[in-house]
Amino acid sequence: MSQNTTTQPRTVSTVDRGTLDIRGLVLLAILLAAGFILNFTVGRAISTATGGAIAPEFIISAFCLTILAIRPNIGQALIIGLISAAVIQITTTSPFIDFAAEGIAAMLMAVIVNVGMNTPAKKVIPVAGTFVTTAVSGIIFMLIKIAMVGGAAQLAAAMLPVVFATAVFNGILVGALYLPIRKALKLVD
Repeated sequence: MSQNTTTQPRTVSTVDRGTLDIRGLVLLAILLAAGFILNFTVGRAISTATGGAIAPEFIISAFCLTILAIRPNIGQALIIGLISAAVIQITTTSPFIDFAAEGIAAMLMAVIVNVGMNTPAKKVIPVAGTFVTTAVSGIIFMLIKIAMVGGAAQLAAAMLPVVFATAVFNGILVGALYLPIRKALKLVD
């Protein structure tokens, strides 16, 4: 008795996360371009309103979204942060400080995402992680700036409100954009 069975090829769909590949770099480039435009427009407006002393960096939102989407390891997150800092150099009034601030902040975001997205708190991770990451980046930037120019009380008084306002804005922005980006890229949390 002969059985005639046809074998169908099996296909497995997986979402490749945890790698900084071409897809991840393209996503980063697109989001950094959007962040750059926000820096150049909204950031400049805020800078003008504060007399040129402070300009928020919306590029942080871009790298937070990238980290949420691709879930890089710490080393890859550092690369994302350094690439982001390089873009910031085009519009910053304080060159090179961002390399420390964004490098550390991107690694922090990677830790928050890689740990937090595996918990019941995963729904708040995009907003909370971005808020914390932006605040830490701003505080690092502020501390380095104070060390360079002095005037700790005056500089902290001027910068802290903008750091936390930017952190709130970035948290809301990333929270609003993460779901559509997740759906567009067909990502599963």
